[in-house]
Amino acid sequence: MELLSNLWLGLQVASEPSTLLYCFGGVLLGTVVGVLPGIGALAAISLLLPLTYHMPPTAAIIMLAGVYYGAQYGGSTASILLNLPGTPSSAVTCLDGYPMAKNGKAGVALFVTTIASLAGAMSGLVLLVLFSPAISEMGLKFGPAEFFSMMVLGLVAASSMSAGSAAKGLAMVVFGLLLGMVGTDVNSGVARFSFDVPELMDGINLVALAMGLFGVAEVVRCINSADMNRKPEKVTLKSMAPSGEEFRATVKPMARGSALGAALGALPGVGPSIAAFMAYAIEKKVAKDPSRFGRGAVEGISAPESANNAAAQTAFVPSLSLGIPGDAVMAVMLGALIIHGIQPGPMLISEQPQLFWGLVVSFAIGNIMLVVLNLPTIGLWVALLRIPFAWMYPAILVFVALGVYSVNNNTFDIFSVAVLGIMGYALMVLRFEPAPLLLGYILGPMLEENLRRTLLLSRGDPMVFIDRPISAGLLAVTGAMLLWAVWSTVRATLRSRRQLERAEQAPA
Repeated sequence: MELLSNLWLGLQVASEPSTLLYCFGGVLLGTVVGVLPGIGALAAISLLLPLTYHMPPTAAIIMLAGVYYGAQYGGSTASILLNLPGTPSSAVTCLDGYPMAKNGKAGVALFVTTIASLAGAMSGLVLLVLFSPAISEMGLKFGPAEFFSMMVLGLVAASSMSAGSAAKGLAMVVFGLLLGMVGTDVNSGVARFSFDVPELMDGINLVALAMGLFGVAEVVRCINSADMNRKPEKVTLKSMAPSGEEFRATVKPMARGSALGAALGALPGVGPSIAAFMAYAIEKKVAKDPSRFGRGAVEGISAPESANNAAAQTAFVPSLSLGIPGDAVMAVMLGALIIHGIQPGPMLISEQPQLFWGLVVSFAIGNIMLVVLNLPTIGLWVALLRIPFAWMYPAILVFVALGVYSVNNNTFDIFSVAVLGIMGYALMVLRFEPAPLLLGYILGPMLEENLRRTLLLSRGDPMVFIDRPISAGLLAVTGAMLLWAVWSTVRATLRSRRQLERAEQAPA
């Protein structure tokens, strides 16, 4: 009964006309920000923060939250249509979303993305409502050792996303970790691998890296290729709906992605990006035919999209109930609360029930708004593909340059995205997937920080990773995955060798 009364209180707060207007404005702006490459929710929320000073606290947080999870919806649109990830978490959607668009199924891909995003968001919302205290307690059990082990597991899982061998995927993860080391050392303050370039003191720009590896590299690849002349599909309501086989193929991945994203999003410091990458890796592991991934598998869209949207909802659990921001966006959100005199922490739910439950109910309302906004506009977004590619690609490069420049107002980032684009094209020619590299770059600094923190607390004893049960379990799963990858590679090599021997022994 208490839960129902709390939800009723939240509904009363969230259904006020002014609050609904703020919620709608937030999700609409978030969708636009997600579609535009290089902008991101962080920049949008930072710009909107001064506007919230004179707003009611609940309405301000609901609007900023709408921008946050609205960007998760919109980020997949450019990923599918143009191979440009609008947000870091939507980079994995490029792997199968863009091939689907090239195969004339852009409408289906966007439709599945919208439904998967709604399913993931609602699943995360249910978990947020039912298990907030338990999730907060679970998050407190995770120390630096557990976070390090979980990130190692995520990186090993990411190596399986490579369309080729697992060794190539692992190499890309390691390369991403090396790129993540560029910049100032957190502990000593010494610049590492910056080559006396002041602009590299803060590390490589994440937006420049994502735009270069995916967007610029794809533009270079498509010049003078068959893609320049491909005919865009004519989108109708019938063509947008997935077939029965495609719909059945999305149900289980959506369920798994939602559960994984909801669980990972509730952990401090994890966030939607890691959830999306791990959901994709799991689907590729459990698939009967993993070779379909990277060529337009609908599961490669539904799983990560449901995961990152579920994580976007439950990311508010550690931020609100523990006062621990999961990422930079959540840190800005906490700043907005503190500006309004509200202290995040374990007492927030009891001291500010109207704000907490109003925010929770607004999540459900906002996600329904997003579906109403996104489904009718699928045809509009796909119509972008009717623009001649000879005109579109220069415009894409201009938008990429503007988006990258807007992050730090630094022309060095524009040169960086050009160099990274050439590197991304070279990796594409050599059949290396860029997605594991991106995850390695994102997790690298956090991995190093938690490793150092653990060894500092244990006075240099590495056995602490084994002594702690959760950490030991995560490392055991990581070891099992590595052994399975080695065994699969050896088995495939032996099978191909036997087939070659049979072919040589067969009579001419």
